[in-house]
Amino acid sequence: MDFLELVRTRRSIRAFKPDSIEDEKLNRILEAARLAPTAANRQPIYFVVVKDKKTKQALKNAYNQEWFYTAPVIICACCVPKQAWVRNDGKNYCEVDVTIAMDHLILGAWAEGLGTCWIAAFKPSVVKDALKLPEGVEPIALTPLGYPKTVPSPTHRKAISDVLKIIG
Repeated sequence: MDFLELVRTRRSIRAFKPDSIEDEKLNRILEAARLAPTAANRQPIYFVVVKDKKTKQALKNAYNQEWFYTAPVIICACCVPKQAWVRNDGKNYCEVDVTIAMDHLILGAWAEGLGTCWIAAFKPSVVKDALKLPEGVEPIALTPLGYPKTVPSPTHRKAISDVLKIIG
């Protein structure tokens, strides 16, 4: 499938088959995230891959949606602010860098036939504790990862004219 088709067909998945994910596929997905561009190539990204039930149980205190835990894998995308590039007005690009890497991960997963769902509505302090994140590592997003049980219909997107301005 070409890239535009991949982007057009990708959906947020909220129902997963119990099938485990092949290590080769998981490694390719994580490699896609690792290769994402970052500001000044600082690479202030850090990922945690969760497969065990005990850690998943601990994460329920951070995000308590049962469908989320039907996936065989949960990935936490984190940033390391002290490693990030900072723009001259003080804007730290850590979250931007992690967002780009997470998008690479999500598209890489879809290309491998796996589903994800970007989650930001969690309790960061609980995630930090549950995942035993090192000092200075901040959780930015979570995603379940697994084979979709169902694929939702396309969602509405704004027209290109509503999100674009061309100068010149």
